[in-house]
Amino acid sequence: MTSHPKRSALLPVACATLLAVAPTAALAAPAASTYEIVQRWQIGGTGGWDYLTMDSARHRLFISRGDHVDVLDTATGKVTGRIFDTNGVHAVVLAEKLHRGYTTNGKSNSITEFDLDSLTVLREVPIPAANPDAALYEPAGNHLYVFNGKSHDALVLDAATLGVVKKLPMPDKPEFAQDDGAGHVYVNIESEKGQLVRINAKTLMIDATWDLPGCATPSGLALDRQHARLFSVCDGNVMAVTDAHTGHSVATVPIGVGPDAAEYDAAHALVLSSNGGGTLSVIQQEDADHYRVATTLATQKGARTMAFDPATRRIYLVTSEFGPTPVPTAEQPHPRPLQVPGTFTVLVAEPR
Repeated sequence: MTSHPKRSALLPVACATLLAVAPTAALAAPAASTYEIVQRWQIGGTGGWDYLTMDSARHRLFISRGDHVDVLDTATGKVTGRIFDTNGVHAVVLAEKLHRGYTTNGKSNSITEFDLDSLTVLREVPIPAANPDAALYEPAGNHLYVFNGKSHDALVLDAATLGVVKKLPMPDKPEFAQDDGAGHVYVNIESEKGQLVRINAKTLMIDATWDLPGCATPSGLALDRQHARLFSVCDGNVMAVTDAHTGHSVATVPIGVGPDAAEYDAAHALVLSSNGGGTLSVIQQEDADHYRVATTLATQKGARTMAFDPATRRIYLVTSEFGPTPVPTAEQPHPRPLQVPGTFTVLVAEPR
C-alpha cells in the first residue's frame, strides 16, 4: 500500500430455541422492523476494510481501510476527512469525555490518537501486544481496552496517557467487546467452542469465563443493557443470547451466513446481524428471553461489517465487488477472492 506522511487531511469538499427461561416483562410494542437499501455510496480506492464506527452527534462514519481511516459525512455520503498512517487499522474508538479518538493498528502494534473535531493525529504509541484489533473506551475508569488477536490478551490503557495499566491473558483470540456502563466489560473469544469473558472494570480482573453452547468462533457482540442480554453472532448461522449476570444461555436464534458484526436497537427491541453471505438479519426481541426472526434483508456479498445510528435508525454496511479466488499456495492455503479495484461501496439501509 502507498504510504503517506503522518497527518490527518480534511478534504474540501430468529425464531429462538429457548435454553433457559425466566419470567420477564414484555417490551414495548415493536416498531417497523422491515428495512430496505436506500442508498449506495461508491467510495472506491484500494485495500480492505474492517470495523465501522458511528459518530452520531457529528453525522460521521469512520471506516478502517487498511492503512488509513476514511471519514464520511452521513448526510452526503462524501469522504470529508482521512486519518493516515494507521498500518493494519482495525478499530476506531471515540472518547467524547476526552474529545479524542483512537485507532488500533494491527500491523504496527500501536495506537493512534487523534483530535475528535479536526481529526488531527496527536501521536502514535507502540503497545506491548501483537495485532491489536477490537477496542473500547470505558468512561468510568477512563480506560481504553485493547484486545489483541495474535498475543491472545487484552491491554487496559490509561486513555489520557496511553500508558499500560493492566495486561490480561485471554483464553484464545479476543474479538468484539462491549461494556455495560455498570462496571463490566465483555468480550467474545473466537475459539471453536466459543466463549465469553467478563472483566471487572473496577478491579481490572477477569471475573468470569463462560462457554457459548452451539456458538463456534463468535465475532460480533451486542448488548441490551436494560435486560442484561448479550448477543454473540457465530459460525453456523447462529446468534447466541447470554444472560450478562449469570452467563447462562438464554436462546439461540437463526441468522444468515458469515456473520461478523452485531448491533442492538434498544428503542425498538431489535437485534441486527450483518452477514457476509449478503444478508442482514433483523431479530425481534419479544421479551428478554424470547426472540424471533422479523425479516432478512438482501444486501450484497461481503457486507459483513456494520454501524448503526440510533438517532436515525440507519444501518451502514460496506463491501465491494470481487473477482475470482486465487489458486491456493503454501504461503496462502486459504486465499480470499480478489477485490475489484474502485468498487468499494457503502450501503445505507433504513426502516420502511
